[in-house]
Amino acid sequence: MYMKKQKQTSKKSVKRIMSSTTKGKAPSPSKNTNDVAITKNIDKIPDVQPKSLLLTRNIIRKGRPRFLRQESWRYVRIGGSWRKPRGIDSKMRISDKGWPKLVKIGYRSPESCRGLHPTGLKDILVHTINDLIGLNPDTDAIRLGSSVGARKRRQLVGRAHEMGLKVLNPTGLRRNLS
Repeated sequence: MYMKKQKQTSKKSVKRIMSSTTKGKAPSPSKNTNDVAITKNIDKIPDVQPKSLLLTRNIIRKGRPRFLRQESWRYVRIGGSWRKPRGIDSKMRISDKGWPKLVKIGYRSPESCRGLHPTGLKDILVHTINDLIGLNPDTDAIRLGSSVGARKRRQLVGRAHEMGLKVLNPTGLRRNLS
């Protein structure tokens, strides 16, 4: 039997974002269409403060559903990590009502928020001292590569402190016991 697929639109997260950006009022196209364009094109705003970007990212994350693997709640042998449902009779694949949501591009964070550490700094992977050249302590934080040894790690951390850069993973260093 052929069943018509119902289109499901969740407008809760959109309403939540719009209410936080317009102070509880829905923007009317007749009054000011510029506000609507700003909320839709947040990626194209060049001088946005990192704290507001983090706030926007957190609002979008709260509206995002928890993505579950199909039938992971039913069978112990199926892990909870996401896999796309591919069965021909899969209710989840056709987005039936009452089934978990699928991962889609629309749930993604704005481009200007991606790659930011929770402190609001841009996360930069560093392997050599030359990678530290040109970094800004106000906007960048460094993460030491996993393949960096203890001696070079000590040099990188020392140089980063001289430059005023925040090191996100300063582990792997031994104390001098002398």
